[in-house]
Amino acid sequence: MYKAFFGFTENPFNMSPDPSFLFRSAQHEEALANLIYGVQSRKGFVVLTGEVGTGKTTMLECLRDFLRSQQIGFASLFNSRVTVEQFFEMIAYDFGLRCTRTSKTEVLFAMNEMILERANVGRSTALIVDEAHNLDWEVLEEIRLLGNLENRRGKLLQIVLAGQPELDRKLEAPDFRQLKQRIALRCVLRPFEHHETLEYIQSRLTRAGMRDQTVFPPEILQEIHFRSQGIPRVINAMCDNLLLTAFALESKVTTMAMIDEVTEDMRLQWPGRKPFRQDGALAGRSLPEHRLFTPGD
Repeated sequence: MYKAFFGFTENPFNMSPDPSFLFRSAQHEEALANLIYGVQSRKGFVVLTGEVGTGKTTMLECLRDFLRSQQIGFASLFNSRVTVEQFFEMIAYDFGLRCTRTSKTEVLFAMNEMILERANVGRSTALIVDEAHNLDWEVLEEIRLLGNLENRRGKLLQIVLAGQPELDRKLEAPDFRQLKQRIALRCVLRPFEHHETLEYIQSRLTRAGMRDQTVFPPEILQEIHFRSQGIPRVINAMCDNLLLTAFALESKVTTMAMIDEVTEDMRLQWPGRKPFRQDGALAGRSLPEHRLFTPGD
């Protein structure tokens, strides 16, 4: 809606996990390098954790792009609230196994055969599980057992588990000690520091065609970081809403009144939150009812 107004070639703060907009912060570079190394070196289990909105799904999208480029076969599980039977049926579809996909036994035989065939010609196979903190104990145990297939060169199925910090806490439980011992690499994504938030916003604006941005003054950038608490997904939602509000008000620069309006409508909470200022700049101006997008959308 506001692309032409600001001269963007595309939406800079799209909420989708687009690898082309990847901000290569030190922690994201390290996480992606560990994910790739874990799969390439046949380490078996790799765990990626981070708070909601810190970029785990984007990391997995980048990993999938790499696996495709290297012709490494993989299956991805996005819906982790599944039964054991549903789990095997879903990975059978993703791997394209020729078997009765509703039969756990037939799926296991077909998958083992496929993995061994690939290993015999020097190719790896990976299983990527997002939202792994939601997995039931029975499904996690099946995943652990899948990791037992190996030869002298290492594990034949590389398993990446990604989830919120609850996944780390779950793996600390006595029932999961066997799985915990098999984890070769751990990656953690944390919220941005102040300078990273500024670099992140600038990188996305540059990618969208605005190399020298003036739409977010320094004080607004500081507020975006503080109120978002450095969470990339929340930063995206705030910036997108700010740009849309500025467009609706025909302004090329965002203001504190706009950020107050946006964060109030987004119901954001942050440490020491003060009552929102009432600024006349927005009074009497009619804004589109559909302009706001919240982090949960």
